[in-house]
Amino acid sequence: MSQQQASKTLTSPFHGLNAEQRAAVKHLDGPLLVLAGAGSGKTRVITHKIAYLISECGFQPANIAAITFTNKAAREMRERVTKLLPGKSSKGLTVTTFHSLGMQILRQEAKLIGYKAQFSILDAADSLHVLSDIMKTTDKAELKRVQGRISRWKNDMIAPEFAAMNAENAAEHASAKLYQRYQDTLRAYQAFDFDDLIRVPVELLEREADARSKWQDKLRYLLVDEYQDTNSCQYRLLKQLAGPRAAFTAVGDDDQSIYAWRGANVENLRLLRDEFPRLEVIKLEQNYRSTVRILESANHLIAHNPKLFEKKLWSELGYGDPIQVIACKDDAEEAENIVRRIMAQRFEKRGKWSDYAILYRGNHQARIFEEKLRAEHIPYLLSGGQSFFERTEIKDIIAYLRLILNSDDDPAFIRAITTPKKGIGAQTLEKLGGYAASRNLSLFAAVFEAGFVSQVQAKQLDALTEFCTFINNIEYRAAREPAGEVLKDMLRAIGYELYLFDGDEERLAKARWENVTQFTDWLARKGEEDEKTLLELAQTVALIAMINNEEEDTDAVRLSTLHAAKGLEFPHVFLVGAEEGILPHRESIERAASPTGDNGQVEEERRLMYVAVTRAQQTFTVSYCEKRKRARELQSCEPSRFIVELGSEHVRNHTAAQDPVAAKKDGNARLAQLKTMLATKTPEE
Repeated sequence: MSQQQASKTLTSPFHGLNAEQRAAVKHLDGPLLVLAGAGSGKTRVITHKIAYLISECGFQPANIAAITFTNKAAREMRERVTKLLPGKSSKGLTVTTFHSLGMQILRQEAKLIGYKAQFSILDAADSLHVLSDIMKTTDKAELKRVQGRISRWKNDMIAPEFAAMNAENAAEHASAKLYQRYQDTLRAYQAFDFDDLIRVPVELLEREADARSKWQDKLRYLLVDEYQDTNSCQYRLLKQLAGPRAAFTAVGDDDQSIYAWRGANVENLRLLRDEFPRLEVIKLEQNYRSTVRILESANHLIAHNPKLFEKKLWSELGYGDPIQVIACKDDAEEAENIVRRIMAQRFEKRGKWSDYAILYRGNHQARIFEEKLRAEHIPYLLSGGQSFFERTEIKDIIAYLRLILNSDDDPAFIRAITTPKKGIGAQTLEKLGGYAASRNLSLFAAVFEAGFVSQVQAKQLDALTEFCTFINNIEYRAAREPAGEVLKDMLRAIGYELYLFDGDEERLAKARWENVTQFTDWLARKGEEDEKTLLELAQTVALIAMINNEEEDTDAVRLSTLHAAKGLEFPHVFLVGAEEGILPHRESIERAASPTGDNGQVEEERRLMYVAVTRAQQTFTVSYCEKRKRARELQSCEPSRFIVELGSEHVRNHTAAQDPVAAKKDGNARLAQLKTMLATKTPEE
């Protein structure tokens, strides 16, 4: 085979695919559901199918959209597609999240819904602030309760008037009224919240035939990743975009549906089958991640759930080690044992710290493991920690970008005008807010109203108009000049570096300023690479800040909740706290035992356990405590029912005191010390 032929083979849309994956890539005759088991190569199917559509089926990249749930997954998908298309351009290809796609639709169709294209996107904190103003309360629990209810209504496509009409009690009726006022406020701000980015496009496409035809013609083939995680709203968006042609591939796994608490609806898999009679179903059951023993235990476990589609994972990666189940006397012994096991295994296998993951049901379980890892000087990475975009200094700069993008964005106005302080006090802002509300104007617009001028002193008015004029000038430049130049001038003008060093001790201020420069340098590069102005980047940045979930790539033990671990894999996985009341969660047990007998939550908890097992490549260890400290008292615990459901054939049970692997830790440490001493001796010695 010539070098040219070999190169062509390696980049073929079918290179390296098994028979089922190849069938999924080639299927174009109507809608397709790919039931992709854990570790079965679902991303490979999506990327190879995109390459196939472009290289062999005559599709233009601009007519294809691949939709996923995170920026990281979208970026990795795009990179893989580029490698599969050497010599061919993928320019115009849409690889994006549901929310980013919704934002694109809203930006292009803004006039149809009475918005300007430069609308704002409110994050959860901004949303809470709006509700706090409406409800006249700072009670976070109450605010979050109402925010959660509004979010569920939006994801179920329920408008405020219908929420009020169908309210089952006084509290729900009151929330529906708040929902209406909340939506009115968002419209006044020319803003959308996170849920609106999908809900509003769905309403638009269902109502406007021309817009619907336009987007169906633009996106002629759709590929949806993690389909089991879609909510009702996202399913309706898929239906509207697919239209009567129904040219789409949905890739998902009903056994990994673990997000019902945030609106995901596993019934969407059933709806596909019911509403698309021509739906083809292809199962991917060969696992490329785990050993036979791990997969057989996972299959045994998930068989206890009712099945929408029958599926059984298998592997050619060898039989592997048995699953270890360790009974610990309490949570202190559990943490001690697991950390000792990791140290012993790493020494024996000459591996990396990043080969190991400690998974748990809730964030509160991490603390004792963090303490033990720190005591042993073991590096660790905590999933679900503060995102770069959640840092105060980054949110400050984003507030300016949001205000430059949309001067009607009141939450951004408040943050920007007070950070750094500009000689404008709370009293002045209160007067401005009162006047703006009485005239139904944004705070920014109210500054220039003649009626407001008489209400404040000249000094305060001058400070307000100076700030607003500054924002207008930056907005003018942001639409015309390179993003990097505008950002540098803006930071210099507001004195942000000086503000940080005046307010914090030097080391912290330096770190925060480095974060700001890192952020602005990234924006400058992105502006050059994407050929976009700062104004065009501002909207994208606001959205990235909300769905960014990237983790630092470092050699460290991963501590993670089960939800955050989905989509990841590790050679060695430790599931801790596998007890009744933790996994499955107490509320799911209580609901199953109630008169209605709802087992749905226990089934989802079982899927969480299944996700944990299928993260493991080589070894899987489960631990539970016989007693656990709660409210300073030791309480008896029962091992999780899911441990028994793993089956007995591939499971080895023992106590922490009997654990043969952890017991080797001290001996191994002494041996390692001796080897180090011998290695450092010189010949003369």
